[in-house]
Formats: sequence, C-alpha cells, structure tokens
Amino acid sequence: MQDYEVVTAFLGEWGPFQRFVFFLLSASIVPNGFTGLSIVFLAGIPEHRCRVPPSANLSREWLNASIPRELQGGREGPSRCRRYRLESLANFSALGLQPGRDVDLSQLEQEKCLDGWEYSREIYRSTIVTEWNLVCDDDWKAPLTTSLFFVGVLVGSFISGQLSDKFGRKKVLFATLGVQTCFSFLQVFSSSWEMFSVLFVIVGMGQISNYVAAFVLGTEILGKTVRVIFCTLGVCIFYAMGYMLLPLFAYFIRDWRTLLLALTLPGLLCIPLWWVIPESPRWLISQGRLQEAEIIIRKAAKTNGITAPDVIFNPMELQEMTSQKQQKHTILDLVRTQNIRFVTILSVILWMIISVGYFGLSLDTPNLHGDAYVNCFLSAVIEIPAYIIAWLLLRNLPRRYSMAAALFLGGCVLLFIQLVPPYLHVLSIILVMLGKFGITSSFSMVYVYTAELYPTVVRNMGVGASSMASRLGSILSPYFVYLGGYDRFLPYILMGSLTVLTGVLTLFLPESYGMPLPDTIEQMLLVKGLKYRHTSNSTRVSKDEEESPVILKSTAF
Repeated sequence: MQDYEVVTAFLGEWGPFQRFVFFLLSASIVPNGFTGLSIVFLAGIPEHRCRVPPSANLSREWLNASIPRELQGGREGPSRCRRYRLESLANFSALGLQPGRDVDLSQLEQEKCLDGWEYSREIYRSTIVTEWNLVCDDDWKAPLTTSLFFVGVLVGSFISGQLSDKFGRKKVLFATLGVQTCFSFLQVFSSSWEMFSVLFVIVGMGQISNYVAAFVLGTEILGKTVRVIFCTLGVCIFYAMGYMLLPLFAYFIRDWRTLLLALTLPGLLCIPLWWVIPESPRWLISQGRLQEAEIIIRKAAKTNGITAPDVIFNPMELQEMTSQKQQKHTILDLVRTQNIRFVTILSVILWMIISVGYFGLSLDTPNLHGDAYVNCFLSAVIEIPAYIIAWLLLRNLPRRYSMAAALFLGGCVLLFIQLVPPYLHVLSIILVMLGKFGITSSFSMVYVYTAELYPTVVRNMGVGASSMASRLGSILSPYFVYLGGYDRFLPYILMGSLTVLTGVLTLFLPESYGMPLPDTIEQMLLVKGLKYRHTSNSTRVSKDEEESPVILKSTAF
C-alpha cells in the first residue's frame, strides 16, 4: 500500500481540520497537568504539635511549656511528635511550681502525642494529612500515597497501549478520561486513607492512559511537520498550563475535598469532544476498516475546503499490505548484542534519574522558603521555556551534548543550593527553578534521543522499557522529598549528584543528530569503545524518517 502520508497529502499540513484536532487534543491534556501533581496540596503538611486536652488542668505557664523545643531544619521550634508527660506536668502545676525556675525541663519524661495533634491553618484549612493524622509514626503514609498514584501510572502505561491498539485511540481516550474523572470524584467522599489511596491508584491508571491515547491520536492524525510541534510543544505546554492552574485553584480553595472536587469537574468539559474528535484513520486502516477511514478523510477535506479524489485508499493494496508477515522480536533483543545492551542499560538509568529529579522537585515546592502557592506556580511556569529550549536544541544541535548540558545545569545548581546562606531565600528558590528548568528540558529531549538510538524492529520495546524505568523513578521520587525531614539539603544533594552522574553517562551514548534512523539491530549507531563487526549489506532508511525523528515519540508509550 502507498504511504499513508503520501495518500493524504492533498489535505495539506495546517488547515482548519488540523488546527481543530491540534488544539482540542492539546486541551484534553490540561486536566492531566493539575491531576498529576494535585497531591502537592491534597497532602500538604502544615505545622503541627501535640494536642494538650483541657482535662489536663495545667496552668497557663505549664501549658505553654508542655511541648519540648527541638531543632527543625536548622531552626529551633516546638516538637511535632513529642510532649512532656502530662501527669507530671499536672502535679507540678498543682504544686504551684514554675517551669524553668523550679523544674528543669530537660530532665522531664516525654511521651508521644496521645491525644492527637493541633494543626496550623495558616496555609491549609484541611488536607488528607490533617484528616487522618498522617504525621509522626504515620508520616510514611503521605509519600506512599504519592507513590501509589505513580504505581497506577506504571500499570496504566502497560495496558494503555494494548487497549488503544485493540479498541481504538478515541474509545480509550474518552473511556480513561471517564475513569480519571469518576474515581477522582469518588475520592472526594473517601472515609479513610486506605480508601483514598486505592482510588488514587485507579486515577493514576486513567491519567496516563488518556494522556497516551491523546498523544498517539494526535501523532497519527496530524501531518509530519505539525506532528513535530504537537509532540514537543503542544502536548507539553498544555500540560504545563494545567500544572499552572493547580496552585491557582489551591490558593482559593484551602479544603482538600472541595479542591479535589474543583479539579475533577473540568474533566466533564471533555464529554462534548466525543462528537468532534475523530478516530485515527491509521488505526482504522490497520484494522481493515477502510471505509470508515475514508469517511474521516473526506470530512477533513471538506473542512479544509479541498476536493478529495474519487478513490483515496485502494482495497486491493490494503489486502496485500495486511497479508505481509514481519519478523517478530522479543524483549530479549534489547540485550542481544553488546552495543544494544549498553544503550539499554544507559537509557534505563537516564530515564529513571531524570524522572526522580523532575517529580522530586515538583513535589518539593511546598517545602521551599516563601509562599507554597507561588513556588508551585513558578515550578509550573519554568516548564514552558524549558520545553521551548528543548525543541530548539533538538532542531539545531547534537542530541548528546544538548542532553548532557541540560543535565549538568540541573544537577550542578541543585548541588550549589547547600552553599547558599540561610538568609538568601530568594537565591535558593532561583537555583531550584534553574534545576527544574534543566531537568525538564532533558525530560523533553530524552524521548526523541532514545527513539533515535533504537532500531525500528525494537523501537517500541526499547522506548517502552525506558518509559517503565521512568515510572519507577516517579514512584521513588516522594521518598527523596521525605528525606528532607531529616536534612533539608539531602534531597538536593542526592538528586543533584545523580543528575550530574547521568549527564556524564549521556556522553557515552552515540550521537544520532543528522543520522538516518536504524532499521535493524546491526544498523545501530556504535558506542565508542566497543568493538563491532561491520556488515556491508546494511540498508538505509528513507529521508522522511531521517527528517522527522520526533514522530517516533508516539511509540514511547
């Protein structure tokens, strides 16, 4: 069969139909931006201390002295998880003794917060942390909640591709949008942390699945030139716009249930899109549904004011195409030769560390100095120039050095944060945002770079395995933030060191910029320092594939 893009070239690249699909699919990504990181505010941890009940019968002096003082992040403050033994304090209070003067507080016995906690309402009115007391001995539950969401993302990554291949891009897009919206709505009525977390796993599955379906649908409907922009700018920038809306919603809605409801309702706006977004003609053709594909193409031509040819797809050519058998490859082919094994190992490390850095910095914004809502907004805004820079680098400069430069920038500024004096809070925030800029740029570029390194026969599996490593990194990222409770700079030291190390490892990968895409494992670009036997009968790929590497991003999921 003739190439699909050649057959449909009469539609043009950027007519009303293409603009319509571009912006509607990009807009469907917006809810993912605030759903994916909503846990930043839903699980916000306010200042807290042990509750002292009125029944303790303490004098004002002993009530004020009932909480021990301790260092927290280099500053002294009331303990969050301990109090002096109330029975002893009640006896001292009854005897008229004064704390500090008559009684040495450092010698008093301490106990846990047996009567619960008092939470500051300065930033949050309520969160799942204050609702179910996810602090002190149960503080591990807050990062686990976030990790469980990313477990759902991991599972969704596995099944979304198979579902969309079997049932169609459009059906899976709207079905998983429904799953995300419905289960987010159910979360509003969660009666326990366990219920909230289980539902959050399902939300994560729906969130990544509709993202992937919209992404693939756009890459298959749009032409080559527009597809590049859709993959690198359209999807990413609209995701960042959704992320920017998150702190705005959270600023005006401080109760977690109401906030979650407000973040869920925009998903209902996607329902009318069912009647206007078409199915992928490419997928319909792959299923033998030639007539349905042709109807969509003719509607597109009518929208663009173009007269379609009498015959668009030849059924005989379609039958010949579908009857051709291709050689099957397995996941073991990713480690079959020394070269592809080296590329696979480095790609897995690269994706995992970049994901840890991206989500770690995104989740850590409430812990920065200053206003939590402003910091989250800045973290979202910085992504837009990061995506634009990544797109420009991909168009004009070598992949390996662009990736390494972005990673070195991100890692080095994170390492430098620990040297900033405590009173220069603004400088610390600027460095964190620069780190986020570098890591976000590398995250955008790594899809294209990885797809260019793997040959056609295993490209789906290669990028899919790397993407799975990214999901594992996102699952680990909340615990990097959690380490900040022990040492404020520890998360930055770890993320910065790993990011710089990854930048160094990137330099060992082969350069793919301006090179034809390999079709077979034998045609792969060679890693320096490894010995290979060259074959003389290798073939080259077409110029169209060489000029549009970003098209391969549609196989990343």
